[in-house]
Amino acid sequence: MPPASTPLPADLHRPAYGTATLADVLPGAAAALGVPMDRGDAPADPLGLATALAGARRVAVLLVDGLGADLVRQHADLAPTLAGLASPAGDLSAPCPSTTPVSLTTLGTGLPPGSHGVLGFVTIVPGEVSATGEDRALNHTQWRDDPDPDTWAPQPTVFGRAAAAGVPATVVAPYAYTGSGLSRAAYRGAAYTGTVGAGDLAALVLRALRATPRALVYGYFADLDLTGHVRGVDSDSWRAQLRLVDRMVEHIVAGLPGDAALLVTADHGMLDVPAGTRLDLDVVPELHDGVRLLAGEPRARYVHALPGAAADVLDRWREVLGERAWVVSREEAVGSGIFGPVDPGVAARIGDVVALARGTWALTASEREPGPSRLTAFHGSLTATELAIPLLVASGASLT
Repeated sequence: MPPASTPLPADLHRPAYGTATLADVLPGAAAALGVPMDRGDAPADPLGLATALAGARRVAVLLVDGLGADLVRQHADLAPTLAGLASPAGDLSAPCPSTTPVSLTTLGTGLPPGSHGVLGFVTIVPGEVSATGEDRALNHTQWRDDPDPDTWAPQPTVFGRAAAAGVPATVVAPYAYTGSGLSRAAYRGAAYTGTVGAGDLAALVLRALRATPRALVYGYFADLDLTGHVRGVDSDSWRAQLRLVDRMVEHIVAGLPGDAALLVTADHGMLDVPAGTRLDLDVVPELHDGVRLLAGEPRARYVHALPGAAADVLDRWREVLGERAWVVSREEAVGSGIFGPVDPGVAARIGDVVALARGTWALTASEREPGPSRLTAFHGSLTATELAIPLLVASGASLT
């Protein structure tokens, strides 16, 4: 992609799209299985997974929500299985914003957010209003069929490419997400198998691997992220959940068919946000002026301005937030390359103003978003801890 035209502050980082990001995992896994991967200007397999997984006839990719690379290293004693796995390409980068709906669609399509169109946890639906006459917002974790996923995020997935090439593709993920808009956008082309817990996920991943001579299997586990949000990543609850994740991975590794490989990765890291670094946007009146919709999430805000007010809103947000966030216009954010190349048809989903938190700051909204504002840990911005995700590999007996 072309060089970025807008610099980032030194503590925030642009994802290395096409080099070492979450978008490169499934294309590399599919390439290892002999699936043709045309990614346009991006290399088919920049992580070298076809070499790392040479000889594999079946590949499983397990994504553990919230399993940041820094957290794995900090708690290696609690996760000996994960700590003992090889890392064929080092740390990868999550996309921007570093949040689950964006990351899952990035993984499934092999594309950066600006190309697949799922550009935030909550984004505006341009040109539509709600029943109350307000601008309509889409929470991608609550999305079903409006807007139509085939229109909102129509890009082909790696799963679909694998199935078309004769490699059965299976997604093993919670029952609750069966048929959701996000599942359709990120996983279309794969058979979806619902799970009811960690043990069930491990068993069903192995069953899918054993079912056919060639296979691409994807498993998704959500509970580590949920525990981190509610209790914090520096909590006994989170550490106990990490131990359970490690046992789940241990079970899958022990049951791998001889010609199978397992890749373990994540969608983002996360960090605890103390009370002293929370700015409640709802109690700062000047941040309301000229704003028609607040979207995004506490560490990655999209601000949509009233007609003609964008410049004034940008100036006010920059002045009030100061060093607490990197505050730029939509044009500056796109020019920085943080979303990858942005399709003109999805650019309006990004706010007129983009505010990405720095340090441990969170831009909460206690009245408009009471639940999210009470969480303990967050992600979404571009700090190293939020972006760094692991890529770990285990191989069956005939591949080692």
